[in-house]
Amino acid sequence: MKSLRTFLEMIKFGHSIFALPFAMIGMMWGSMAKSASAWPGWPTFGWIVLAMVSCRSAAMAFNRIADREIDALNPRTKLRAIPAGLLKVGQVQVFLLISIGLFVFAAWELNTLALALSPVALLFTLGYSITKRFTWLCHLVLGLSLGIAPAAAWIGVTGSFSLPIGMLTLAVTFWTAGFDIIYALQDEEFDRAHGLKSMPQRFGKARALLISRIFHILCVACLVGAGVWLHAGTFYFLGVVAATALLLYEQSLVKPTDLSKVDMAFFTLNGFVSLGVFLFSLVDVLLKR
Repeated sequence: MKSLRTFLEMIKFGHSIFALPFAMIGMMWGSMAKSASAWPGWPTFGWIVLAMVSCRSAAMAFNRIADREIDALNPRTKLRAIPAGLLKVGQVQVFLLISIGLFVFAAWELNTLALALSPVALLFTLGYSITKRFTWLCHLVLGLSLGIAPAAAWIGVTGSFSLPIGMLTLAVTFWTAGFDIIYALQDEEFDRAHGLKSMPQRFGKARALLISRIFHILCVACLVGAGVWLHAGTFYFLGVVAATALLLYEQSLVKPTDLSKVDMAFFTLNGFVSLGVFLFSLVDVLLKR
């Protein structure tokens, strides 16, 4: 049990709450488009959940391997599993390979297009870990690695891609990039000292926060656009209103001179954003039955 807890902590299993609810929205909307029912059946649901969890687990494992030397130098991350000696690199590599295998197998079980695009998903989700070494646009790469979740779930159900679900991908991309910038504020000085790239390192805390707010405005606009394009009902848009209020509150918690509430802004509120939009979307599709 201790080893299991260590692995779950390493991959930040609780952070699955960010992308998985939006994947469920993509699944429901895809199922509605395919069969006029929000429920695609237990097999499809199970393979989508396995694909989402295993892909994210692979991404986090790769990140911990790639960043182990950087993590050991950063006071904020030096107690992570590998630099703290709780897990060996070889153990995490085995976990990474198993996670990739499960993801590809789940994609294969879903449909041909899901399998064909599985390397693309891995490219973005794993590749994010190295982008901080050469571009301050890394936050958008992370955003896209989560943003593909609803589109991937749509593909898993329908076996095809549709432009309207791409609007939800953009919404999740901007939302994630916005809160990742907030999280990166903590490492501005460390990143600058060690040659790592981020928007706080490139533009400073104040301007990075402004960019974060612009991204969250774009997120809300894309959420509205996705709902309009896919003919969502009233409850979905009420969910967007609730998410907007949470994002406004999140942005109010963090100031360039006060980062004491970053954890609340990063994890707690964003968990409510994703779950809230999902629950309102669930009610919306159930009322359409």
